[in-house]
Amino acid sequence: MNLYKLNRTLHRDLGYFFIGMTLIYAISGIAINHIKDWNPNYIIRKEAFQLNEILSHNQIDQQKVSEILRSINVDSYKSHYFPKSNILKIFIDGGSVTCELNTGYCEIETIKRRPLFYHLNKMHYNPGIIWTYFSDFYCVALAFLAISGLFIIKGKNGLKWRGAILGIIGVIIPILILLLYL
Repeated sequence: MNLYKLNRTLHRDLGYFFIGMTLIYAISGIAINHIKDWNPNYIIRKEAFQLNEILSHNQIDQQKVSEILRSINVDSYKSHYFPKSNILKIFIDGGSVTCELNTGYCEIETIKRRPLFYHLNKMHYNPGIIWTYFSDFYCVALAFLAISGLFIIKGKNGLKWRGAILGIIGVIIPILILLLYL
């Protein structure tokens, strides 16, 4: 087997082998890049409601907290505390309820893992030692795929002309961004 054919075979087979990893990093990478626009790991919902009465810190006990939760159809009380004298924070399964006692204004916040993205992002962030080794192997394979890809096509559409121009542009763009924006 000649070197050209071996290169094509390894490039193809590694490309097939790492399709899953490539999709994991591509999808989670886009999600993480836009973390300022949305939370890729969690769906956070906030809903406001008004208490029927104005309360004071002294009136709040376990029974009163249970009444507040029943009024909004929540029955998963965990604990509560006062971050400020007029603010009641109640922890519930999957979120919390915050009430301003002097105004009666309350807000329930629920947090739920975002399907698919939560797990892909966790893998992107590297969840353990086995994944570290597999990811390292993937990084080496990506470097090989980038370099071996240069030699897949021969002639004017390959590294001699078109491939060289596109390759140079592909190197210059990140360098310009690094120099101008970072």
